[in-house]
Amino acid sequence: MSDSLRYPIGKFIFGGPADPKNIPEWIKDIQQLPKQINELVKDWSPETFHKVYRPDGWTGAQVIHHLADSHANAYIRFKLALTENVPTVKPYDETAWAELPDGSNHNPTPSLKIIEGIHQRWATCLENMSNTDFERRFFHPGLNQELQLTQNLALYSWHSRHHLGHLKIIAHQ
Repeated sequence: MSDSLRYPIGKFIFGGPADPKNIPEWIKDIQQLPKQINELVKDWSPETFHKVYRPDGWTGAQVIHHLADSHANAYIRFKLALTENVPTVKPYDETAWAELPDGSNHNPTPSLKIIEGIHQRWATCLENMSNTDFERRFFHPGLNQELQLTQNLALYSWHSRHHLGHLKIIAHQ
């Protein structure tokens, strides 16, 4: 299988420490994702949401449901790190979530609404954070490490573009 199908924009690499100059671009990725997805899928037939972007990959609808789940968790992790001293966050099994009835159905509308709302609130939060706020951390027990919010923002900027890339693959099939 081609790595370009699995990682259409390449794998996430964070060389840290983060350069604060990159923060506005990463925030822009968070702001733009809902509009980009909605524009891409607005004319999709129900059958298109059933298509997968690669063999053994998720359907278009599952990608959208995953984005809603993942980005809701990311937003909550930001809020926890901003309001607590190095909180421990809860990992979750994204594959198991994708197989639950709400994550495997072919109607993306509820998840598109979640993405729109989460990203609007998340962007407002991000735009009002100081450089010191971006240095705050949370502990991720699944990775057994502390993650700085700047690093997490870089990850979710990539994650947004990564899964948008998967949807673009489906759109061009």
